[in-house]
Amino acid sequence: MTPAMRGVVITGLLALCGAADATARSLEAVRQRGALTLCAHPNALPFASRRGDVPGFQVEIARELAKRLEVTLEQHWVINSFQYRRADCDVILDAIADRAVLAEVGLRMSRPYHRSGVALAVRPASNVASLAELGSGQRVGVQVGSVVSMMLGKRGVKTSPFAFEDDIMEALARGEIDAAAVTPAAIGWFNQTHPNARVRRIPAFEDEPDLNWNVAVGMVSPDGKLREGIDAALEALLADGTLKRIYARYEIELQPPK
Repeated sequence: MTPAMRGVVITGLLALCGAADATARSLEAVRQRGALTLCAHPNALPFASRRGDVPGFQVEIARELAKRLEVTLEQHWVINSFQYRRADCDVILDAIADRAVLAEVGLRMSRPYHRSGVALAVRPASNVASLAELGSGQRVGVQVGSVVSMMLGKRGVKTSPFAFEDDIMEALARGEIDAAAVTPAAIGWFNQTHPNARVRRIPAFEDEPDLNWNVAVGMVSPDGKLREGIDAALEALLADGTLKRIYARYEIELQPPK
């Protein structure tokens, strides 16, 4: 599974399978324990990783949040719904900022801090500058069954289905497709890890609400003070440029939430 999709899938697994039975926790309890606990996938760069010198932006952001709460960060590495149910998480990163949906499964959201979604990537030599400029014979790589796949199909755009985003990006680099509809994180990480085969991001889906979303910190049954502490920490990280610098290390542009 592509790193980007692992990040999306595991967030959903936590929301659907793990959070509903969580007990309430407080900022005082976090400080008494001396640590903020993050649930993340152990092999999902650019989101998170337990191996090597590159921790992933979720871990880097969580470290900064913990620092501002005056505690350390602990990671619980989880890869499936069973492990999520057993994990004792305080927070997850990149929770889609839908307050009602998160509340249904026992998660509370912080203030949104970033905007993500689906973007279009092309090779540097491509003359395509927008979705409308794709020729009738050109194909866009999409994930099977995705919203963008259905949307492009309805518009008569030819698509090539793939199981994972990393497969789409590799096919684009090899010239097997003409464009890739993937997340900005997938584009940034591909460029980071393929400096000799960099791709170019072009405007395509910015006005499509179903293909753009805000992200927030998902908190497992926090008290009011913990929520306020996380929000204040995010405000400080945005104000001093820390979040922007973290994302930039993974070639992702920090986008203001809407």
